[in-house]
Amino acid sequence: MSEPVKVHILDREFMVAAPPEERDGLLASARQLDARMREIRDAGKIVGIDRIAIMAALNLTHELLEAQQTVAGSGEVQGRLEQLDQTISDYLDSVDIPAELRR
Repeated sequence: MSEPVKVHILDREFMVAAPPEERDGLLASARQLDARMREIRDAGKIVGIDRIAIMAALNLTHELLEAQQTVAGSGEVQGRLEQLDQTISDYLDSVDIPAELRR
């Protein structure tokens, strides 16, 4: 069952409903968003809380997408390495190499 959790973002307080097991993640997310919004506000290039929030959301979403692409790419690399390992194993099995010289 969801419980109200108080979060502070850019000197404003918000109540957000969250299940108890997600409370810590919600608080960590709020701290991250607050820090990003403060960085943008303190840089002085963007004015207005709405614009600051949108820029913070865009920056965080961009980083999330980059991380997802990196993870997907590492899975592809792992798959390719497994294929190469199998190809090498198949080749070694097909040629007459003394057992002590194999892995």
